[in-house]
Amino acid sequence: MKKQTVEFSSHTANLALMRNYVRKFLNAYPFSEKERLLMVLGVDEACTNVIRYAYRLRDDQLISLQMEGLSKCVRVRLRDYGEQVLPNQMKGRSHDMIKPGGLGLFLIRNAFDEIDYIHKRRGTEPVLTKRHRARTNQKSGVMELRSAGVTK
Repeated sequence: MKKQTVEFSSHTANLALMRNYVRKFLNAYPFSEKERLLMVLGVDEACTNVIRYAYRLRDDQLISLQMEGLSKCVRVRLRDYGEQVLPNQMKGRSHDMIKPGGLGLFLIRNAFDEIDYIHKRRGTEPVLTKRHRARTNQKSGVMELRSAGVTK
């Protein structure tokens, strides 16, 4: 299992660095380029929602991003310490409406297979999970995760 954690302030200038960090982590797993791109954008949208809704655009608050590479999936945990928004209050808009905004939740839901929201005493921890298919080494017949250093 491979695990990485990064913490950063809620300043939007940090989002580009965070996207690069997530992209680099995901390169070690057997996702298509499209899946990787959608996952990076999904994590970016989740961070943007934390900044906008949990922290009310304050740029000096802590966001913790933990990525875990497991044998059958990659799991991303995003921890904030701001205002909680209940899942039933999270309303995106219809994706076929043509107007700016409101597509973040749609993008996150399409990028990941499972989305769970863990409410903490302070803040929230969205957990985003994406399953992958391990590749089989043609010579040895051993299932392996590309570049992840994990064999099964």
